[in-house]
Amino acid sequence: MDKIAFPLFLPGLRMDRFDKAASAGADAVILDLEDAVAAAQKDEARAAIVAHMADARPGMPVILRINASDTDWHAADLKACAALPLAGVMLAKAERAEDCIRVAKATGKPVIALIETALGLHNAVAIAGASVRIAFGSIDYAADLGMAHARDSLLAARSALVLAARLGGQVAPWDGVTTDLKDAQVITGDARHALQLGFGGKLLIHPSQIAPARQGFAPAADDIAWARRVVAAAQVDGSAVKLDGAMVDAPVIKRAQAILARARAEDVA
Repeated sequence: MDKIAFPLFLPGLRMDRFDKAASAGADAVILDLEDAVAAAQKDEARAAIVAHMADARPGMPVILRINASDTDWHAADLKACAALPLAGVMLAKAERAEDCIRVAKATGKPVIALIETALGLHNAVAIAGASVRIAFGSIDYAADLGMAHARDSLLAARSALVLAARLGGQVAPWDGVTTDLKDAQVITGDARHALQLGFGGKLLIHPSQIAPARQGFAPAADDIAWARRVVAAAQVDGSAVKLDGAMVDAPVIKRAQAILARARAEDVA
């Protein structure tokens, strides 16, 4: 789960699109039983997922987003998870660590906690310690607090979530979705903003968002060149050195190494 950066949602009622989603270039597919499925169609969507996945051998990680713990559909979702070849279970509106622990025990699968409410963010450190990955459900979070779904209004929450993941012993979390499906610059900009805040990836809702999101997380050519020079200088002299009039010490070297690792991951090194 640590290696996944760009998972793509697929509504549970659209299993006819599974092969297309799995080959679109995302790192994982998240089959959705929550927001993408109307209340009257929850059972139908769950049955469709079970029918498609029961004997499947997917060539990539598949995650199932289940309904929140306090919903009428939660128990049936848990039962379905236990029998499917899933890489993980995403718990919608995760608010308590004990719910993540319970879901993991009931399904036998790793749990990704989707933080979407004020209470979830308040308990985010404990939730991170009880799950394998946390992610930001920014749209529902903004609605819960009555705020705009905008970068400035969500800055504090995003920063708190990145900190919670670190304190909980996790890798960097996934940022929430961008609703724009057409403007690649918007998606790339949102992805770059998430990267600058310390996120390790981004939730996606359409195949058209994959390439722009990857571009947003990929280091710029100037950053790669700088990182290479820093690493080269550090190899010559293991102690702190000066480069372009600036000190290069252990934290700077670590940042340069992270840039190069990200460049390799996005195949731009």
